[in-house]
This record gives sequence, C-alpha cells and structure tokens, in this order.
Amino acid sequence: MSEEAKPRLKRTVIVDADGVILGRLSTYISKALQEGYRVYVINAEKAVLSGERRRVIEGYKVWLRIKTLRNPQKRSPKRPRSPITLFKRAVKGMLPKNFRKGYDALTNLKVYVGVPSELQGKKVVKLESVSKSRLGREYITLGEVAKALGWKG
Repeated sequence: MSEEAKPRLKRTVIVDADGVILGRLSTYISKALQEGYRVYVINAEKAVLSGERRRVIEGYKVWLRIKTLRNPQKRSPKRPRSPITLFKRAVKGMLPKNFRKGYDALTNLKVYVGVPSELQGKKVVKLESVSKSRLGREYITLGEVAKALGWKG
C-alpha cells in the first residue's frame, strides 16, 4: 500500500479552557489543528481575557455597531455572541486564511460550554492556568463577555 492510500488516523486532544488566557490557548490549538489533530475544547466559557472589564466588553461591542457600508438599510453581518463562536473566531484568526488547509483545520475543532457527557472520564490536557497575581490587576471570563453581548446561556 502506498503512503497516499493509507488512511490517516485522527489523533484527538481534549483541552480544558478553565482559567487559561484565550489568546495563548488559541495559538496552542491552532498549531495542533494544523498538525492534523482533532481538538475538543471543554469549559470554553471559563477562558480568561486580560484587561479592564469595561474596556474588554466595549472592544467586543464595537463589532455589533458596525453596519454594512454598501447598503445602510440592510442589517449588519451576523456577529458572534456565544462563548463557543467567540472562541472559534479567536482560533480562526490564527489559522491560514487564504488556503483550504485553514478551513479544513477549523472543521476539526469542537468547542463546548461545560463538559459534555461523551467526554467525561477521558484524559484532558490542562494548560497552565493563570493566577490572579500573574495576570495583572483585572481579567474577565469569556462567559461574562458573552452575557454582556446578549448571550442567553
């Protein structure tokens, strides 16, 4: 059997996002996706964004106010509000944009709020969580940002 004809085994990684900075976690996940792993992220609502609470929320709300420039009477594009789509958007920004491999890599990412029953009891990769002293003065979780944007979860 040639190398091309052999089926590829999907390697899986389950990552816990509890207390981990969103940007650092996104880089780790994007590298794993590009290497061919299937990545499951649990507790996405507990990922941390560093910065002053009001400033972080206002930074996300700016995208909600932007309408289309072509036809102002039409509605704006759909913006993410749930922690799942906010997390996927952060990872998507770190994948190759103009190539098919970036899109294919993103299809191997599954993000969950909480821990689903099919992933309970499995081996979970826990990255270094950030203590309050290392993070700085203020931080906010992704779930709090999502609730401020109108997420009803």
